[in-house]
Amino acid sequence: MQLDLSENEIQRYSRHILLPEVGGTGQVALKNASVLVVGAGGLGAPAALYLAAAGVGRIGLVDDDVVELSNLQRQVLHTTRAVGRKKVDTAREQLAALNPEIVVEAWDMRLNAGNAHDLVAQYDLVCDGCDNFATRYAVNAACVQAGKVLVSAAVQRFEGQLATFSPTQGGGCYNCLYPATDGQASGLSCGDAGVFGAVTGVMGTLQATQALKQILGLGNTGAGELLMWDALRMKFTTMTLSADPACTVCGGGHAHG
Repeated sequence: MQLDLSENEIQRYSRHILLPEVGGTGQVALKNASVLVVGAGGLGAPAALYLAAAGVGRIGLVDDDVVELSNLQRQVLHTTRAVGRKKVDTAREQLAALNPEIVVEAWDMRLNAGNAHDLVAQYDLVCDGCDNFATRYAVNAACVQAGKVLVSAAVQRFEGQLATFSPTQGGGCYNCLYPATDGQASGLSCGDAGVFGAVTGVMGTLQATQALKQILGLGNTGAGELLMWDALRMKFTTMTLSADPACTVCGGGHAHG
């Protein structure tokens, strides 16, 4: 456990420390926390940037993709020079340049049902911004099994969604909201439907905000709610989530051992 902050850290995080709700104690809690960011793309990029800037002590990035020119319209962790390189490598370099006080771990792999549990178990909390349903279901199942909070975000075209799934705060799991049997895997990707770049920035930043609040125990954690944003209408809508008693993953809020 890191129980204190260096002079550099006190200066770096001074605007956090000035907040009574955070203070030095909260900043130390962030320093001792670990977050796994699934996907180093449109959502993962802003989420990881703000988690790193905030001083989360250990951040894991998992992605098996390479940077393409078409990514740069929204994936702000990567630069033109990074085209053709592994996303996790360029992302780790950018985060280290932003904040050398933290540890950034790069996982060059596709998270799936076979490896999700072992990876998720190494972190306190998970932010999922991946681009496929197979990974989303694998992340959710691993979080339920390990008793980890999952902050999940998604975007398409001009719209975004955000939900926090907690094993202790109610509202069920991702599979309660989008049962795997509903054929969700056929949903359009950004490459098919397009996405307004700044929408990913807003949703990824909201994702980081909720993750930081979870670590600090601040305010409305968003657990048990689905936040939907229509950027064209500039309208946020919130709906209450409930656990599905028939859910095959969480059993209606009761994690499987």
